[in-house]
Amino acid sequence: MTSRSPDTLRRRALGAALAPTLLAATSLGATESGTPAAAPHPYVGMWVTDDGRVRHELLPNGRYDEARGRRESAYQGRYTVTGNHIDYVDDTGFIADGEFIDGVLYHGGMVLRRAAVPKRADTLRDTD
Repeated sequence: MTSRSPDTLRRRALGAALAPTLLAATSLGATESGTPAAAPHPYVGMWVTDDGRVRHELLPNGRYDEARGRRESAYQGRYTVTGNHIDYVDDTGFIADGEFIDGVLYHGGMVLRRAAVPKRADTLRDTD
């Protein structure tokens, strides 16, 4: 999430401008009345690359926590799921997206699979 291309910079600016609107308009885990929803979407949980280096935890309250190598909570923010599409807005305003296809999350050139238990960071390489 550190690319500096002109397109990325435009997306960051747009994300920063739209983030308050997106956050106000979407409240995963709650209904319009403000009461807790009956059940979260089916993608809540931990998603991990095959080497265990990148880990996305999708929380039921619409927040995510991404770890990279030994860097726990390297990125945090909000996400929304529409069908099989996920949109991320991190706390700095950076935006990204991904697709869930056949039980696999494709995001930013990475392939993440659901993990029952997060892999331990102390066994991972710190290359990020």
